[in-house]
Amino acid sequence: MEICALGERPPLGEVPEKMHAFLVRQDRFGEPKDAWQREIIDVPEIKPDEVLVYNMATGINYNNVWAALGIPLDVIAVRQKQGEPEDFHAGGSDCSGIVWKVGSEVTNVKPGDEVVVHSGWWPADDPWVLSGKDPMLAESTRIWGYQTNYGSYCQFAKAQAHQCQPKPKHLSWEEAGCYLLCASTAYRMLMGWAPNTVNEGDVVLVWGAAGGLGSYAMQITHALGGKAIAVISDEDKRQFCLDHGAVGVINRNDFDHWGPMPDTNSPEYGAWTKGARAFGKAIWEAAGEKVSPQIVFEHPGEATLPTSGFVAATGGMVVICAGTTGYNITMDLRYHWMRQKRLQGSHLSNDEQAAAVNQLMIDQKIDPCLSDTYTFDEIGHAHQLMRDNKHPYGNMACLVNATQTRQGRT
Repeated sequence: MEICALGERPPLGEVPEKMHAFLVRQDRFGEPKDAWQREIIDVPEIKPDEVLVYNMATGINYNNVWAALGIPLDVIAVRQKQGEPEDFHAGGSDCSGIVWKVGSEVTNVKPGDEVVVHSGWWPADDPWVLSGKDPMLAESTRIWGYQTNYGSYCQFAKAQAHQCQPKPKHLSWEEAGCYLLCASTAYRMLMGWAPNTVNEGDVVLVWGAAGGLGSYAMQITHALGGKAIAVISDEDKRQFCLDHGAVGVINRNDFDHWGPMPDTNSPEYGAWTKGARAFGKAIWEAAGEKVSPQIVFEHPGEATLPTSGFVAATGGMVVICAGTTGYNITMDLRYHWMRQKRLQGSHLSNDEQAAAVNQLMIDQKIDPCLSDTYTFDEIGHAHQLMRDNKHPYGNMACLVNATQTRQGRT
């Protein structure tokens, strides 16, 4: 068989020569709506530890906005320097689908299994991984579907077998396809950095609470017995946060001290400190008690980290996975060392963390927060919405081989 239409299933295990995929090429780097285009490409061969997944639905994540723009990295050029021949990027880092073909060494899944795929990718022969250490700390680790090719915007997605987790049976394909990257990232941030993990009654401050990461941070905190305080920028998001695990909500637009911290010897530092203290008081009011956050769940970075470091509890942790407002940070180190606080970087998740958060989804203790579902041919449009910050809060999905949603939309 040369190719099959989206939604057309060949016999289980039979793989066409070619497939439909959304690609970025270097000569069209730019706005996602133009950079991402549908093409027909060869179905890739798989290695002994890999699987091909008949992809039913995919999530949309900001990493492939970066891939479209070609910044901060040209992912195609990086892979070509590593010896990979393809002159395109077939992206996508969230996937739900059916295992269609397995490599000769695969034992954890078989053709016909319904799975979701997490985005932690690492070579099995890496000495760090072979030693039993956390593979997410291996130098060879990559983000599947961003730093690797043939991700979830392909009709047949290529992944390592260890990335596969069982699909929650109660979820539709589109619900299952949109959550695991953000959910597993959030879980590692909250539970991966002992002893600074969520315990019963802990206050956790969640920046960007109505977004993909934040929506899971609130729910995971609630499921583990903590008290999530949501930070929003739009009052329309308040009820969403309260409905998804937050015990209180703060609108950051009620404060005006954001941005790099002024020099501690300048007159402006007093005004900044006054704003930071007022924000800390708002946290106490939202929590219903005079308790500072044991964990601050960060990703804005430059604009907010000075305040995050200031309000974190003594011995608490600011854990950060991005810098959506900028990468250059300022902090008052006196509060950092005297109160023995921790600033921790975090990235994706390992298999155990992905399995743990997936179990929370299977047990229906967290929700995928699917905001809207688009067609396969709207992949570029969905990325453009994200690029322009016009996407609905929660998580977006695009159909691939699942050509009709549970609600009947095609």
